[in-house]
Amino acid sequence: MTAPHARNWRWLPGQWPADAAGRRNMALLVQLRWIAIAGQLATILIVHFGMSIRLPLGSMLVVPCIAALMNVGSMMVLRRRSDISHAELFLALLFDVLALTTQLYLSGGATNPFISLFLVQVTLGAVLLHRWSVWGIVAITAFCAAMLTVAFRPLDLSERFEGRLFDLHIIGAWVCLTMVAVLIVLFMTPISRNLQDREAYLARMRQHAAEEEHIVRMGLLASGAAHELGTPLAQLAVVLNDWRHMPQITRHPDLVEEVEEMEAAVQRCKSILTGILLSAGEARGEAPEVTSVRAFLESIAQDWRAAHPGVALRSDFGPHDYPRIVADPVIRQAVTNLLDNAREAGATYINMLVSRDSQWLNIAVRDNGRGFDPDMLADVGKPYRSTKGRQGGGLGLFLVVNVARKLGGQVDASNGADGGAMIQLRLPLATLGMEEEEEGDG
Repeated sequence: MTAPHARNWRWLPGQWPADAAGRRNMALLVQLRWIAIAGQLATILIVHFGMSIRLPLGSMLVVPCIAALMNVGSMMVLRRRSDISHAELFLALLFDVLALTTQLYLSGGATNPFISLFLVQVTLGAVLLHRWSVWGIVAITAFCAAMLTVAFRPLDLSERFEGRLFDLHIIGAWVCLTMVAVLIVLFMTPISRNLQDREAYLARMRQHAAEEEHIVRMGLLASGAAHELGTPLAQLAVVLNDWRHMPQITRHPDLVEEVEEMEAAVQRCKSILTGILLSAGEARGEAPEVTSVRAFLESIAQDWRAAHPGVALRSDFGPHDYPRIVADPVIRQAVTNLLDNAREAGATYINMLVSRDSQWLNIAVRDNGRGFDPDMLADVGKPYRSTKGRQGGGLGLFLVVNVARKLGGQVDASNGADGGAMIQLRLPLATLGMEEEEEGDG
């Protein structure tokens, strides 16, 4: 339903939980450990068989086997859970530090150039862990490195490399430096991206909390105003009813017509106040209205046409069947806000397009107004962001976006290639309580 070549803005409900960063980072650590296992096996076999440097194969092969079991267990945990705690990340990095320490102990200790691989664990800890945990990894790594200078199993060099330990150390240091650089680039980039996603998600949640607090304040003010206005409107209705029966007015048809128009305006004000109270959870004594989607939206369109006869409004429901629904005044207000926003944007013709699929109800309002400024599309739905240039502008779409968010839906806004704007409200059928087994109306 979106116009071609349209510029789109979309708000989606929070789909990226903040604790998913821990899960995704643990998955990266699992990948890193698989690479470490493969690298250890390849290095052990090359050194032992290719370079004829005799290593304790049995002991050194146990470490990658344990690491492989650790990975299998971690993968099972990742499948069952959607979050990984900070303590689990710390223990995972601690295991890698101890595994590397064991391998270095069995292969020359601090004389082994691969001791620089400790820097990978420290770097990962600096990004993933809290301050106290990072310093814990640093302290443990420093202690292990210090112990490897005094406690280790010396390399059993063959005659071929006897007296050439320094040359081997230089070559190994170069290989180790290259590995550290590659691993840091490969894994730090996605880990940093995960953390940035988490911060962006938290920022969105803080923004949503602020918006919801703003809505609560608006709701309290609106509910209080509705209560306060109810009494004078009732008094005004009584006065107008008395006027209709006064001889001074009944003798003048023009005055009778004006009184009737005032009564209709008062009745509309009372209906609006009733809708506000219903939206606020009050006036519970009234039974909820059960109707079809088509009848519900058509009644909104008819009421809006009566209130704004100068703007043409067309309703297009397409070749769909629409089941029955409990009419929600919040949705009524949201659709009305979309129509009001189109009129206030200078539209003389509005088309309300309604469609549905197996999961969503789509309500699109397309107009021939001036559309959105390019800079405004990114801010659609934010309070007090409007092109109307008046105080309080932008609250209509702000409320629509928040209604969609509360119901698990979304709002799309775009400019058409031929001018005008279109805003689409998408609501999930399950949230609206639609019953698919009910026979819909055409």
